[in-house]
Amino acid sequence: MLAKQKKQHFTYADYCTWDDDMRYELIDGTAYIMASPSTVHQRISGNLFWKFREYLQGKKCEVFHAAFDVRLNWDKGDDTVVQPDLLVICDPDKIDEKGCKGAPDLVIEILSPSTHGHDTMRKFAKYTNAGVKEIWFVDPDTGEGKIYKQRDDEYFVSMFGPTDKITIGILPDFTIDMKDIFEADE
Repeated sequence: MLAKQKKQHFTYADYCTWDDDMRYELIDGTAYIMASPSTVHQRISGNLFWKFREYLQGKKCEVFHAAFDVRLNWDKGDDTVVQPDLLVICDPDKIDEKGCKGAPDLVIEILSPSTHGHDTMRKFAKYTNAGVKEIWFVDPDTGEGKIYKQRDDEYFVSMFGPTDKITIGILPDFTIDMKDIFEADE
């Protein structure tokens, strides 16, 4: 997954010159090649996107799906650009023609064997440091996952299974029945 070994530290300016046919993430100046997602991954992502999109229609918040660049800590010159599988942004000033500048309100990462550690360790650390309010990790193999919700500058974790109903922390009047998300995959 590590890419572009010739140079030690990359900037966002470097990232903008890279071939669009390949997907990369840039974390603390290190480039990582992103593999294409599996069919199961895409079904889960599509089902989640559809639920969020339907709920958010006509509301202030907006949902996006990968590939959508998130420039975490962009105002501090941070050389980090990630592409969560799904994200919700409630501040329209964070959205520009290049993607999201700053921390989204919610990110969802659908795990795969090749990205599990990258997502749950490297990216999780970047998300929490940037102040993302809600972070989801979804395991397509088990239908289980973890949700980290920020409260008073701390993160609290909860677990879910494939038949649980989840109330979205940043959208407390919105609940997703996870059986609807995983059912189409069976």
